[in-house]
Amino acid sequence: MYRSHIAVCCALVGIFLGAVVQCAPFPDDPAEVANFYELFNNPDALLSLTNGPDTIHFIEEHGYPAERHYVTTEDGYIVSLFRIPYSHNLQNQDEKRPIAFIQHGLFASSDFWPSLGPDDGLPFLLADAGYDVWIGNARGNRYSRNHTSRSTSHPDFWRFSWHEIGYFDIAAAIDYTLSTENGKDQEGIHYVGHSQGTTVMFVLLSSRPEYNDKIKTAHMLAPVAFMNHMDDAMVNTLSPYLGFKNVYSTLFCSQEFLPHNDFVLALMYSVCLPGSIVYRFCSSGSETTEETGRTNSTATALTSGVMPAGVSTDQILHYMQEHQSGHFRRFDFGTKKNQKAYGAETPEDYPTELITTEMHLWYSDNDEMSAVEDVLRVAETLPNKVMHHMEDPLWDHMDFALNWEVRHYINDPIVTILNEYEGK
Repeated sequence: MYRSHIAVCCALVGIFLGAVVQCAPFPDDPAEVANFYELFNNPDALLSLTNGPDTIHFIEEHGYPAERHYVTTEDGYIVSLFRIPYSHNLQNQDEKRPIAFIQHGLFASSDFWPSLGPDDGLPFLLADAGYDVWIGNARGNRYSRNHTSRSTSHPDFWRFSWHEIGYFDIAAAIDYTLSTENGKDQEGIHYVGHSQGTTVMFVLLSSRPEYNDKIKTAHMLAPVAFMNHMDDAMVNTLSPYLGFKNVYSTLFCSQEFLPHNDFVLALMYSVCLPGSIVYRFCSSGSETTEETGRTNSTATALTSGVMPAGVSTDQILHYMQEHQSGHFRRFDFGTKKNQKAYGAETPEDYPTELITTEMHLWYSDNDEMSAVEDVLRVAETLPNKVMHHMEDPLWDHMDFALNWEVRHYINDPIVTILNEYEGK
């Protein structure tokens, strides 16, 4: 869950109003119906943001080799993985290189990670440490909008939450990396995830325990599983309406939310400018990062042009359900559909006690999206965990990725842990 809460609220209002409009009678004359797409999608009146740089550009502009790979999941989604196969500084392409996999959070994409540049960005630091670096993309974002049989214009395409991202996307990505020439004969990969990138790994390792054998170490930055202590204003406001199976959640479900297009990108950018009257509502971390100079301003500028990258509304609903229920469990479809899907009236909890991977949990006191109490609660269920508590009292959710000292406090320590595992 990232920046621009006010834009999220605007989008929610728009969806609800849209649903009301759809229920209203249409005019008899089609000419009376305004074509809003044409009105708001005039290419002559826009400075396009969606045609900006992509992950390949962010990597190659610093001299590193970059590749894009397409992976088809068991349920037919085609997701993109980006790769830094070796370091041009080391020229180690002919050596066996351990695999490191990095996964973004909600609203983001693979663009997020290389935005810090080669001096601080985790993908570059890992490549220069001798790793084969892969950067994932969840289904539905700007790089993963294809399916073997479903169109993005149909609700069936968007009928997924972060459960499917973990259960199918991350599993397929891990298997694919290990099937490459460099991945063959390797026992597993190292995993780093931020926010939703941690949720999906909790899902995978608890739902498909066999994947524990394919993960050497997992690094969960701002881990999100249990959420009932979350102190985020937007979530606290909306979850009473969207956290249950009711008319609001029914209207909101299974559609694209904050798509990656020029209108949404411009809206996000404009309403969250420092001079805006609603600036203080845009992000839970804005006061402790941007205003106090704690964030990497170059990376912030780059990510503002590529986020939001596109998600399903069901991902939002699933998090809202977690906040209301106090459980870390599968998606709640309502009593009747739950009975059909799970054989019970309520969804089953994720058995996180089955996670045997070496789990490193990186957390802080000032993270409104990942409360200390919730992190400690999931940690109690993990038999093989290492806790990394951030001593900085101001360290918040986005600091784990964009703080100007993230290399010192997060990235270098992660590289050190991986090197110790590999015996480097």
